[in-house]
Amino acid sequence: MSFSPMVFSIVVQASPVQHQGAETALRFARAVLQAGHRIHRVFFYRDGVHNGTALACNPQDEANIPGQWQALSREHDLDLVVCIAAGIRRGVLNETEARRYGQEHWNLAEGFDLSGLGQLVEAGLVSDRVVTFGGRS
Repeated sequence: MSFSPMVFSIVVQASPVQHQGAETALRFARAVLQAGHRIHRVFFYRDGVHNGTALACNPQDEANIPGQWQALSREHDLDLVVCIAAGIRRGVLNETEARRYGQEHWNLAEGFDLSGLGQLVEAGLVSDRVVTFGGRS
């Protein structure tokens, strides 16, 4: 019997500081990759968009979840997508959207892209499994 790797997409709906969902999603992503599977996309939605800000600063004794997503992305060439609508509502902007909305600054962290829900739909179409973390109870 041969091993057939699966394709996963992950939806993160939790802020990196408010809920353990973002950290749990990160651990799940690492386990998926270590097991030999592939991650098509990580989609940050609702308060999960805060994982994509370059302006968050963690105390030295706390885990830097956004930085860990960036490192995992660099190591495994992951597609990290922040929902554009949820991001704009929460002040997570790239340069293009900042200019569009008349803002002088932008804060989307390196390694993250801002895009729409179509990216989530496409991820669902090409993935064997879509796993969501940090949804509302």
